[in-house]
Amino acid sequence: MDKVGKKKVLLLEPNYKNKYPPIGLMKISTYHRMMGDDIIFHKGNISELIISFVLKNCLNKLKEIAPNIRWYIIKSLIKKYIITHNSKILNEIIEFTQDEKNDGDGTLIEVWLKYFSEYYRGKKYIGDIYFDRIYITTLFTFYWEITVKTINDAKVLVKKLDDIKIGGVMATVLSDDLEKETGIKPHKGLLDKPGVFDNNNIIIDQLPLDYSILDETDYKYPESNAYYAYMTRGCIRKCSFCAVWKIEPKFNSYISLKDKIEAIKEKYGDQRNLLLLDNNVLASKEFPKIIEEIKESGFIIGAKFVEPNYLDIAINNLKKSVNDQAYIKKSFELLQYLLKRLKGQKQQDLYSLLKENDLLNIESATKDSILKIYPEIKDTFNEYRNKTPKTRYVDFNQGVDARLLNEEKMRLLSEIPIRPLRIAFDSLDYKDIYVNAIRLAAKYNIRNLSNYLLYNEKDKPEDLYERIKINVMLAEELNINIYSFPMKYHPISGEKYLNRDYIGEHWSRKYIRAIQTILNATKGKIGTGISFFHKAFGKDINEYNKILLMPETYILHRYFFEEIGFTKKWWDDFNNLTTKQQIKALEVIKANDFSNITKYTKNEIVNNFIREHYSISRDEINNPKSNLYKLKKEYDYQRKKNAHLLLSCVKA
Repeated sequence: MDKVGKKKVLLLEPNYKNKYPPIGLMKISTYHRMMGDDIIFHKGNISELIISFVLKNCLNKLKEIAPNIRWYIIKSLIKKYIITHNSKILNEIIEFTQDEKNDGDGTLIEVWLKYFSEYYRGKKYIGDIYFDRIYITTLFTFYWEITVKTINDAKVLVKKLDDIKIGGVMATVLSDDLEKETGIKPHKGLLDKPGVFDNNNIIIDQLPLDYSILDETDYKYPESNAYYAYMTRGCIRKCSFCAVWKIEPKFNSYISLKDKIEAIKEKYGDQRNLLLLDNNVLASKEFPKIIEEIKESGFIIGAKFVEPNYLDIAINNLKKSVNDQAYIKKSFELLQYLLKRLKGQKQQDLYSLLKENDLLNIESATKDSILKIYPEIKDTFNEYRNKTPKTRYVDFNQGVDARLLNEEKMRLLSEIPIRPLRIAFDSLDYKDIYVNAIRLAAKYNIRNLSNYLLYNEKDKPEDLYERIKINVMLAEELNINIYSFPMKYHPISGEKYLNRDYIGEHWSRKYIRAIQTILNATKGKIGTGISFFHKAFGKDINEYNKILLMPETYILHRYFFEEIGFTKKWWDDFNNLTTKQQIKALEVIKANDFSNITKYTKNEIVNNFIREHYSISRDEINNPKSNLYKLKKEYDYQRKKNAHLLLSCVKA
């Protein structure tokens, strides 16, 4: 029985893709563990969470009825039956139980399977599966629909709406809209005051992060092996495209780091990198002190990281019952890792040990079985775990403000292993300031830089070309790496914040689609290399503007369509149109709507031009029955053949 006052808490992140873990929820988890509460972290749809609870209860009942059946083998089949109530699936399950050493009552098994399917499908779980409190984090405003759905779906898991707490970026920027849509008043801003959720003096924002919750989910955050921290809060700017000044209205010039790092290291193990989320660290008068503390925390030039013994950490936390669900899963993954590392008899011995203790499948793994075999395998794991030293890096992930950079601050930045140094270049208005910042970085041997290039706000398409070109030329001249990430502007408030297709006054739907198509080939980033830049974006503004108008498939498969002559014919055909026809054609092209071109013009010459070049889709190239598919296959074959011939000549 739960102790009096003990809460069941759900930490919930909607099912969008994001690079970084939900830091707010990680702090809230630490807070509730301090309170002795039961915590579950879930990233994904509410329906998946509910079915997981129903499935767990169903499996427990089936194990009670027939303990000798290996129910975990058909867990996915049982889940499918609960959701669909399909009689064929039920028969498959019954057949499986008959093949097993079933000492249970087959009729009773079928009765309970039907019960749990009806229980789930009839939503009879409402009132049974509930939490005393649910925290839902929100991110960018363009995740509006998925976030609102998550909030509304979560309502069946609480007794009253006040038990759902919403926070984060969207909750702050669009608080009124979110309340209107969900009936729940969001928390705006930071958790930087005592007693925000309960009657106590704890300031949640100052608590260390609970890294254990990240092992509860199958979702793997790309940037997970790092200390996440702030050494300042807020920003002195109020940029139109940014929400920081609304979320963190007060600038805090210094937040100590060392104690938080030590607390995380002790409980969850050392982390490789330091990812600082400060929004304008250079605005702090304490910047020299910040750099010094970063160095004192182990992040100096040349610093190396060796993975700690993660199995020891997991076992220690299992013994303390820190987060059993997370550390059973983590321990199981580490045991599978060890099994793959071993060879020959050692591998066979471990396999037999894991099989004997039902540790070959996560569904059958238990805390007791893991703790039981640990003494036998701990020395082997320590011998075979990854001990390769890796270079440590510091990343001011939100970037530094070029307007505040000077020689002294760049010198200080060069004293830590910063990689990459992120400097935004959102407007050509700051060209001289930006170029000076890059030159300073090169002077102090900071050779890996990255920046976001905002486009589709107040800028013109030509502005984006010039900013990319400046980066490419600087990288070439200074022999450094500058990776540019063009980022499409999207309103975060006002009338158009829900419009994912927002178009800036100087842009068009086709221009934006063209930029996105180019970036598809580079995974969103633009690296160094003048020849690549010229091919991707054009040798000059005229070529760039031509590429923006080019049919999407011609951009995506640039070399192929050039080789077979389609690209040249497209441009010749366009230039053969009269001036009036070109104007009409451009109207259709810029709208990027080729499904009903007659609504723009009745001119058959223009319509035929559009149909011939802009109706070629990616699907047609991927369709084995199309001529383009066959041409593309032959083209790819010849390129590969020529590449092999060239390689042979070089070796000869």
